[in-house]
Amino acid sequence: MLVIAALAGCAGNNTATEGEVDKNAGNAPAKAEKRIMRIGIGLNEDHPQFKGLEKFKEELNKRVDTIEVQLFANSQLGDDRSMMEGLQLGTQEGTCPSTAPIVGFKEEFKVFDFPFLFPNEEAADKILDGPIGQELLDSLSEVGIKGLVYWENGFRNLTNREVPVRTPEDMKGLKIRTMENPVHLAAFRALGANPTPMAFGELFTALQQKTVDGQENPIATIYYNKFYEVQGYTTLTKHVYSPFVFMISQKFWDESTPEEQDAIMEAAKIARDYERKLNREANQTLAKELEKEGMEVIELTPEQQAAFMEKAQTIYPEFAKGKVADLLERVQAELKK
Repeated sequence: MLVIAALAGCAGNNTATEGEVDKNAGNAPAKAEKRIMRIGIGLNEDHPQFKGLEKFKEELNKRVDTIEVQLFANSQLGDDRSMMEGLQLGTQEGTCPSTAPIVGFKEEFKVFDFPFLFPNEEAADKILDGPIGQELLDSLSEVGIKGLVYWENGFRNLTNREVPVRTPEDMKGLKIRTMENPVHLAAFRALGANPTPMAFGELFTALQQKTVDGQENPIATIYYNKFYEVQGYTTLTKHVYSPFVFMISQKFWDESTPEEQDAIMEAAKIARDYERKLNREANQTLAKELEKEGMEVIELTPEQQAAFMEKAQTIYPEFAKGKVADLLERVQAELKK
């Protein structure tokens, strides 16, 4: 009986101890799971845009440990339009398209597609980082997207496999891939080409199979996507300055804490400056690399570029209407200051 009583006493003591441990464990703060932030782009890992995303991830990790950034290049998550739709639905957290495909979601972004609007990168920065640019970023919230900052794609140039283009007349009949954007399509028709809209992920194969004769993109994109393998000529038309818009899902933004929101914005701005620097350095040096790869790179004289400008800008009245006309007027007025 004494042994049984002793054992019972020990069991009672163990039960009490275990109860105390369980109580303490229940009060211990649970470690929060990281939220996943998937960011996809159409370009490859060598492009300054992807390097900018890596910088964003690095800077965000310095500031918060509650978000895990996952990066996807080469259209792994879809084309620009489908990725933006993913942001709206909350099935994807981030992307960084050119402004041209954004027009299908917010027409006002059309203002950046007018040919020969910006004379140089500094002029573009002035507008994009100023009140007009911020106004447009803020307007994206109306369609379920949070616009963060503008990065740089750069001045777009023409490539083709047929002829060394030096005048608009040289473009007659050339089948040129463009983005699915009405301003770009109209501008190339005005220049005498046959514009063909196509998703970027399909472009290299289309050039390789001669479905299209040429395409238009900044120098960095031409080089890093190895278009020199299927194109013979690059003409430095600089017909459109093309920004990237770094954007995330409004749903993801709204679910973020104030600390996380501040960290996301700070990281996006640091990465913006880093990406622009890389992109401008690339665009200054990679034309020579294209020549080394066998392309003929044609730099236009001021008179030749003026001829392109004169023809391309004939489309302004067709698209400068309503809100877009007001924005275009404001941009032009600001550039004159």
